[in-house]
Amino acid sequence: MFGPLTPRRPRLRPVRHVRLRAAALGTVLVTVLTPALSACGGNSAAAGGNATLKWASSYFPTHWDPVVGGSGAQFRELALVYASLTRTDEKGDAVPDLAKSWEYNAKGDEITFHLRPGLKFSDGEPVDATAVKAAVERAKKQRNSALFGDLTSIKSVDANGLDAVVHLNQVDYQIPQLLGERVLQIASPKAAQSPAKLDQNPVGAGPFIVTQIVPGTKAVLKKNPDYWDAKNIHIDNVELTSAPDASTVVSGLQTGVYNFADIDPSQAEAAKKAGLDVFVQPGFNASNISLNINKAPFDNDKVVDALRYAINRQEFVDKLTFGYGEATDQPFPKGYVAYDPASANAYPYDPAKSKELLAEAGYKSGDLKLNLVIPSEDPQAEIVQSQLAKVGIKVTIKIDKNWATPFFAKDLAFSLYSTTGRDSAVQTLTAHFGPNGPLNLSSPYEPAGFEAAVAKVRETPLNSPHYAKILQAATRAGLRSKALIFTYSQPNLIAKSKSVSTLPKNPAHIDWTGVTIGGN
Repeated sequence: MFGPLTPRRPRLRPVRHVRLRAAALGTVLVTVLTPALSACGGNSAAAGGNATLKWASSYFPTHWDPVVGGSGAQFRELALVYASLTRTDEKGDAVPDLAKSWEYNAKGDEITFHLRPGLKFSDGEPVDATAVKAAVERAKKQRNSALFGDLTSIKSVDANGLDAVVHLNQVDYQIPQLLGERVLQIASPKAAQSPAKLDQNPVGAGPFIVTQIVPGTKAVLKKNPDYWDAKNIHIDNVELTSAPDASTVVSGLQTGVYNFADIDPSQAEAAKKAGLDVFVQPGFNASNISLNINKAPFDNDKVVDALRYAINRQEFVDKLTFGYGEATDQPFPKGYVAYDPASANAYPYDPAKSKELLAEAGYKSGDLKLNLVIPSEDPQAEIVQSQLAKVGIKVTIKIDKNWATPFFAKDLAFSLYSTTGRDSAVQTLTAHFGPNGPLNLSSPYEPAGFEAAVAKVRETPLNSPHYAKILQAATRAGLRSKALIFTYSQPNLIAKSKSVSTLPKNPAHIDWTGVTIGGN
């Protein structure tokens, strides 16, 4: 399924990966040591060099098994431990990672990934095609996998030494984009034989090795000397900590408790005044209002359109993003290849027209009453409530801590959702608009022509001169959906001490290649 994301101020996220607060200092903590490394002395900060990244994360992993926890925002932290077949560059294009190259067959329904020779996982197991095959099969079949819905194009994988031959059930040129950090972070197949143990003792082939985990609170890692690009990893140790309350993060950076932290837009100005660097990381974040057209009153098209015209997107930007966001009416930021200019501003803010449509639907002011169900307090909900009140719709905000269950079961009628998108634009589209899309609250509904438009994108090589137009046509087809009203987007913001060098601006990813600390 499309990865559920961690709740974060002030953006609403599904609650499967609820962020855990840092434990009080006086709490007795139980340490989990990776068995293969327990003889190395535990705390990596005492070993090797002294370039230490001290990262306060709002997305501290609740799961270290990438099949369970790697699809949402936590994939950034898991990428410290796990590498993938591909990754994305600053243009968002797929480039080699564990796989040094790949090629499709003539028909486009088979792709062979050629892995780098001599690689191994941190438990000594070889990184080969058998490991890739095991990772795909586990992601497709493991009961608690959050990834199986992303891999529907894959029929099977054949392992031939360092060549992983991926057989597809349809022509799909999106696979190199798809099988990057978010969707297929590859674990040691030996360690993954016990997913429960892997969830607490991660074993990958990424740039760092976990030496200590305090569940829900802290992880300590050291540089992996066997990582394929170890020569370009200049950080010796990582101390990953669950971020405390937002109000204390900047002070923690000032005092050196941390030197790196993801922050909310509301903290950016304070971070700058404190002499910190604020790094703007581009991404695919987008927030929306979710409607279920299988339930009244949204089974009436006039009501749906009335809500579309009642929404003032700029108010979300002004009140929530502190100048870092922008209004959007689609799941992609402006300038991204999948953004469709022809669909821009299809439903401009027009409260008068909204009232007219409600009257045509048979509703007088005050007649229509809606329950907006969300998992926790969220200023987005209050904005929606206020804007709809202006057109005569009464909204009651209801908080359901078990919100994820009815949302993904499509039992809710009216809710909110925010996502970080996907490296494959097609996966983002199908998640929002497809008949089985986890973000489509109106499943199995899909807009007319969407399936054919998406199939055409899959059949088009990414380097085709026609790719952008074909992809944008699929976005246009998806936006005919009556199930979603997009509101705003914003980049990811990171505050860091000046001792941490600039990071590559890979969309949505945190890439440690070439990053130095304190001049190391």
